[in-house]
Amino acid sequence: MWALSQTQYTIHKIKNNTILLTVGVNNKVKAVADNLIKSGLKVKAVGSFSDSREVGVYVTDAYSVEADAKDLVAFLKAGGGVLIAGQAWHWASTKPKENTLLHFPGNKVSAVAGIYFTAHYGKVEILPVYPQIPSSWMTLRDGKDFKDDLEILLQGVSEFDLTDGIVASEALIHGPLAFPIGTTEDGRAFLAGSYYGRGRVIVITHEYPLKTEKLLSFWKNAIDWLDQGRKGVVGVEPNLKLLSKSGLKYEEAAFRKDLSVFVCTVWKDDHVEEMQDFVAEGGGLLIGGHVWNWAHKNFGLNPFTDFSENKILNRMGLSVMPAHIGEGFYKVPVPTETEEDNNHFRHVLSRFAGRVTKGEELPTHEEKQLKKLEMECTNFLMMKAYGSHSYKHVLSILTDISKKLGMPQVSVKNPVKNLKDRLLLSVGTEVYKASLDPDALLPYLIKDIPVLPVVKDQRIRITVNTADENEWISTGLYLSPGMGTEMILPANIVNKNWTIQIGCQTDYLEHDELKRARSVRERFPVTAEKMQVWNLWGGLIYLVAPPNTKVEGAEVVVPMAVSAPYYKSGVTTADDWLLLRTAPAPWAEFEFDNIILTVPSDVVRKLERPDEVAALWNDIMKGIADLAVIPHTFSRKERMVADEQISVGWMHAGYPVMIHTKSAAELFEPEYARTAGLWGEVHELGHNQQRSCSEFRPHTTEATCNLWSVYVHEEVLGLKREKAHSSMILTNRKNTVDKLFKGGKNLSDWNVWTALETYLQLQGIFGWDAFKKVFAAYHKISNYPSDNSGKMNLYAETFSQTVGMNLSAFFKSWGWPIDRATEEKLTPLPPWSDHPMLKYD
Repeated sequence: MWALSQTQYTIHKIKNNTILLTVGVNNKVKAVADNLIKSGLKVKAVGSFSDSREVGVYVTDAYSVEADAKDLVAFLKAGGGVLIAGQAWHWASTKPKENTLLHFPGNKVSAVAGIYFTAHYGKVEILPVYPQIPSSWMTLRDGKDFKDDLEILLQGVSEFDLTDGIVASEALIHGPLAFPIGTTEDGRAFLAGSYYGRGRVIVITHEYPLKTEKLLSFWKNAIDWLDQGRKGVVGVEPNLKLLSKSGLKYEEAAFRKDLSVFVCTVWKDDHVEEMQDFVAEGGGLLIGGHVWNWAHKNFGLNPFTDFSENKILNRMGLSVMPAHIGEGFYKVPVPTETEEDNNHFRHVLSRFAGRVTKGEELPTHEEKQLKKLEMECTNFLMMKAYGSHSYKHVLSILTDISKKLGMPQVSVKNPVKNLKDRLLLSVGTEVYKASLDPDALLPYLIKDIPVLPVVKDQRIRITVNTADENEWISTGLYLSPGMGTEMILPANIVNKNWTIQIGCQTDYLEHDELKRARSVRERFPVTAEKMQVWNLWGGLIYLVAPPNTKVEGAEVVVPMAVSAPYYKSGVTTADDWLLLRTAPAPWAEFEFDNIILTVPSDVVRKLERPDEVAALWNDIMKGIADLAVIPHTFSRKERMVADEQISVGWMHAGYPVMIHTKSAAELFEPEYARTAGLWGEVHELGHNQQRSCSEFRPHTTEATCNLWSVYVHEEVLGLKREKAHSSMILTNRKNTVDKLFKGGKNLSDWNVWTALETYLQLQGIFGWDAFKKVFAAYHKISNYPSDNSGKMNLYAETFSQTVGMNLSAFFKSWGWPIDRATEEKLTPLPPWSDHPMLKYD
């Protein structure tokens, strides 16, 4: 075996063939020197590396480098090249108890650069030289047997205690020399280790266990394993106390290179390269932390490239994923030599790739692993580590699978139902994003892409003044699937937390049956004045403005896109609309005073009177504002988007409100709204008005939002509540109350329609004005309880003070935990002596 590692060039030439660097050749491979001299190179034969001065490349065998290992590593880091030859299988056969990766002489140099001599051997054969390094699924499982490592690490460990509210992240074990240590019963790892260069690393996917003594036996083993018998200095980040009763010698210390082992959490990334070099050159790293909370708070950032822990670990064959693992007691695995049932990412991928390449059916136990493999493949591809051979190897294999099998052409008529097709759909999507040549891959993934006429050099003026949340800015333009365009952006929004978004369907789908891909929206942070943007699935083009941002008249240029039907009330005329509705894009948008509706264009191609639709929605939104006691001009217009499949429910709240495409047409039928109602749509808009201070979750979550449904239908649409929803029929309302009291009047049963009835009884006596005054009062409350009991007492007090009547008896009849202090505050007010719940007392 020959191994080559270098930072710059092995041998430098210029046009006149002048040699710039001398090649140093160890006498033990003197034949190489003779060949190089014949080629006209300047060669210096030496007895050892210490005799090599001013050489640019050093050639040696793998057995003579141990004494010079430290100097050779420094030589490499300074830009030198090392050509090293040898094989380790014979050495390993004579030293069966030795760790070949760490102790074979050649590895003490080459391993630092990520190249290992192993105990494996192959056949003697003549191999062709390919323009690119070939990849094969058969090499995915190359690595090591970790039985000996696990026996050391798990000695005396009975279980892994991850209780006390710990919610760990899930580890992705993707390196050939990485391995799981602690997993759930279904194989999700929270504790893992890896070899990296001459060193080792262990990661636990939550920092809290590093601060307690529950895993003390394991930590002692881990420190020994990481130390590799050096008995060196163990440095522990100052806020960690895990070793205080371990009997191990350590010192509180910040990271430094002279440590043998360093123990830390993940919240700093100021020593990323130094830590990687530290481990590569033989150090031990124990690191702990979770990423799921960071990912939740940093939506739009890539946890694999932007999160500090993964910046350190990715190169070492380990990463931490946003997926989380619940607390519990987890069994310690039994070290085994067999890898047949191993759920290591590379091993599972190797088995899957082998089966599909050969056209074989997957056995049941392998098919069950596909859900986990789908998640791991999509997470792995997010690293975009193009400088890593391991990453490019896996990307190449997944690309080959996507080309060979294609991607399911998912749709409502052709839903994806089985594990294999779900994996191919997700992997195909992520391979396209990661591919260095996505245009060549596109025909394998999407078979029929409509050719739509394009418009060029569209100039869009942006004027925005955002409040406390980000805001989508529509462009009226669309990109077809796989179509890209290089947008030109004003300098004053670059690197200011603006993003470009392609696609309006924001839900991530976790269904077993998919009618579209799991995720069909792309976002690109605006980091330059020219931004290339695209989306495999196509989509409308938006700019997303960050919170508290003011921009006036900034110009954005879109060089190429497809026009979309776009109506804006007060701007688009009736004649304009007759032309705009024919725009070829498959998505249309309607921007009204306080809401923007986004639906498939086919829904509105024949719409004649958009002005009537605008009047309807302007009235609805005014009604929502009236009850909420907020300005009629919303600080951010609501959005509502139709989709063939959404993440949860028939509709759901948010920005945007998501509805099913089947409901899209009714949004544009004013007569339907006034006769049949839009209960669901207004229900979701009501959700968006709920405020934590006056909500008692989970009881009122699906209850108080319906106050807006009742109010809008009766006060705006002129439709009685019992016609707007069958649950509002008087007999049904009575039945829900009767059911609560027959069941023992448990507060746990007070929810949805039952909880709504409490508010409807108040509205029936005191009217909507009372609610408006209560909502107005809450706008002025800055400090309020965090627990339901406290918030319910505050609400009872606020409503009582608003209507000038002591309502404590009424709320107590409903099972509210009204305390004595609240009752005493309300004593001066006249009691509500004839409230409607008296008959149940």
